[in-house]
This record gives sequence, structure tokens and C-alpha cells, in this order.
Amino acid sequence: MATPTDADLFGQGIAFPPRLDADGRFGWAIGHRSVRDAIRIILTTEPGERIMLPNFGAGLRAFLFEPNIPATHRLIEEKIDHALRRWEPRVAVGSVLVAAHPDDPARATVSINYTLVATQTHEHVELAVPVAGGPAA
Repeated sequence: MATPTDADLFGQGIAFPPRLDADGRFGWAIGHRSVRDAIRIILTTEPGERIMLPNFGAGLRAFLFEPNIPATHRLIEEKIDHALRRWEPRVAVGSVLVAAHPDDPARATVSINYTLVATQTHEHVELAVPVAGGPAA
């Protein structure tokens, strides 16, 4: 029996964000990269954006006008954890940590540690979430 490949274990799809490769075709994300892209898609999609999946997404734009304080960070962590557990069965969420961006008061930095279920490989992804700014904002 052949050893399964990353594509067999985790699938493949058009890369996110969409891009063209050297021969002018859409680039593909294969294996663990497709999982990472799926996480970014989940976290950047707002519920209601996908017609056939109206509850899909994390709803992080709701924090756009919220202060960049620990209470907001905790709410962002909860939204991300819930969305990934619901929409991405290929991962086991280890931790979601949110903190104020050190150089930009209008951004919170998100750090997600997760395990790929099929291989038990630990992975990490980071992204920024726009917020209103400091406590006085």
C-alpha cells in the first residue's frame, strides 16, 4: 500500500489569496498549505458572505470599532477558537492568543497554534485584526 501524500491527507485547492503561477494558471495550495489557506479563509470571511453557508466565517470585522484592550482580545480569541473548531476539522486548536500590535494601536495581533489531526504535526499561523485603537479610541 502506498504512503499517503500531503494532498491525500489534507486535500488541495486554489491558493488563498488567489494568484497565478509561472505559466499563468491559478496557483494551488496542497497539503498543509491548503489547511493554512482554509484557516485564513475562515478567519477573513464574515457570516452571511457565503450564500449557501450563511453561518460560515469568524465574524472578526465586528471588532473594527472596539478598543484594543484585553477584554476585546479575549472576545476575538473566543470567536477564532469557535470558528476553527466548527469549520476546520483537519486541525485541533491548541491556543489562540491575541495582543495589541506593538507598533499599530489600530491592530491586534493573533497567534494560533494548532495540530494537524492526520499527522499530529504542530503548526502556527499569525494574522492581524483591525480594531479601533487604544482605550481612548
